[in-house]
Amino acid sequence: MSDFTADSIGDQTGRRVVITGANSGLGLQTAVALARKGAHVVLACRHEQRGRDAEQKVRSLSGSTEVKMRVLDLASLASVRAFAATVVEPLHLLINNAGIMATPKGTTDDGFELQFGTNHLGHFALTGLLLPNLRDAGTARVVTLSSLAHKRGRIDFSDLQSERGYRRWSAYGQSKIANLYFMVELDRRARAAGWDLTSVAAHPGLANTNLTAGMKAPAVLDVFAGFLRFMGQSDAAGALPTLYAATAPDVSGGDHYGPSGPGETRGAPRLVAPVPRVLDRDVATRLWNRSAELTGLDFGELQQARAS
Repeated sequence: MSDFTADSIGDQTGRRVVITGANSGLGLQTAVALARKGAHVVLACRHEQRGRDAEQKVRSLSGSTEVKMRVLDLASLASVRAFAATVVEPLHLLINNAGIMATPKGTTDDGFELQFGTNHLGHFALTGLLLPNLRDAGTARVVTLSSLAHKRGRIDFSDLQSERGYRRWSAYGQSKIANLYFMVELDRRARAAGWDLTSVAAHPGLANTNLTAGMKAPAVLDVFAGFLRFMGQSDAAGALPTLYAATAPDVSGGDHYGPSGPGETRGAPRLVAPVPRVLDRDVATRLWNRSAELTGLDFGELQQARAS
């Protein structure tokens, strides 16, 4: 993997891809790389005009006309359902990339804590609604973006919505370890159901993106942005673990990819290990079931499927 670049990606012609948060940063770089290799790419973006601008940028940089933008706000289950209803074709690749980080206290349209609701529940619902499309593709992958912050994350089932006391970084860590519990549990259930669906995760290390924009705290933002400029890698480099997870032939379900450099902060993509508690099946199952209840989704066969 040490020599993997965006140019290493094989021909993607015929593959249909949905990328959340594709109007900037990692999502935009991922979209350009896949479109350049022939994939039909759907940019799922919260802001319509920014999405339209991104669509034109991806077309220009990739030379592909197989790029479409559709509005998706992961902080609204109604928007998630409306977006999913527009996807009528088989889907070969879903990249759950969008995210917000360390935002002030807030809630989604459905009353969930903003980071948990957007980063985890929004993607949980989207994946569930798109499962028929993923199955129709025959062979499909779901790549869920995590973060180094998952290492300090824990699921507090007694206060999932951070109602007893909101701490922005704790809420962010909970949302990102939730992404990994979901990735692992989706892989287990897909295997148990006999589906040809590969669920994997990736994280970008420290990458210079606009993820800090949601902080809305100038002092914190200035310090963190300065740190990223000094220590971080480009968004194009940060997207490489995602691109490897999405396209490499040797990827297996349950894999987690990140940078190979010190502390997984930068460098070429490689297989990395999440914190051991991510493999706790009881927590993963409990989170899956609670997420299904909160989002009102029925995962059909997967709701009962469990790996032995």
